[in-house]
Amino acid sequence: MTGRVAAVNLGIVTEAQWAGDASGRSGIDKRPVDGPVLVRVDGVVGDFIGERAHHGGPDQAVYAYAEEYAAWWATELGRAVRPGGFGENLSTYAVDVTGAVIGEQWQVGSALLQVTKPRTPCTTFAGFWGVPDLIKRFTARALPGAYLRVLREGEVGPGDPVEVVERPAHGVTIGEVFRATSLEPELLPRLLEAEGLPEPIREKARRRLASRG
Repeated sequence: MTGRVAAVNLGIVTEAQWAGDASGRSGIDKRPVDGPVLVRVDGVVGDFIGERAHHGGPDQAVYAYAEEYAAWWATELGRAVRPGGFGENLSTYAVDVTGAVIGEQWQVGSALLQVTKPRTPCTTFAGFWGVPDLIKRFTARALPGAYLRVLREGEVGPGDPVEVVERPAHGVTIGEVFRATSLEPELLPRLLEAEGLPEPIREKARRRLASRG
């Protein structure tokens, strides 16, 4: 089955005491749009980002989360989960987001995207959902979704196929990076093999390995 974009979602301004920005504004509440949107190197046009110190930028220009994962959470939490409910720009269907290799490239619409890193859950995420232990539960589930670089700017719309056009041989996946930095430190050496992984994560892996001797 060919993977595709189930929905494209843009963040609206949300003002709440749990928002990570000092202004109390967050862009985690993303809503589906009807047509294609332009994705640029610095992010999705029209997408509000509240705390740019930790969100957005070239290594986190686009966030993808699988529709199948959202369906699991809907059952787990006993509530409906609409597209964009996890703060994702792209809700995907039949795409192995967790198994995506760091540095692999996706052709989506007229844009070329590259897998960079997993999402790390934060207090803003837990506050938006109103589930105090969501960070712990999200980490245990270990299906974090993937951030993407934009290698070629272009338009992406609902229904567009997601085609993997290049996959690095190192084989280090989004899931491995997430588990290495949260649940399974024995995987940390693998992160140093992942060309294309953002340098701050590689440096964090080096520090942790050095501290362990």
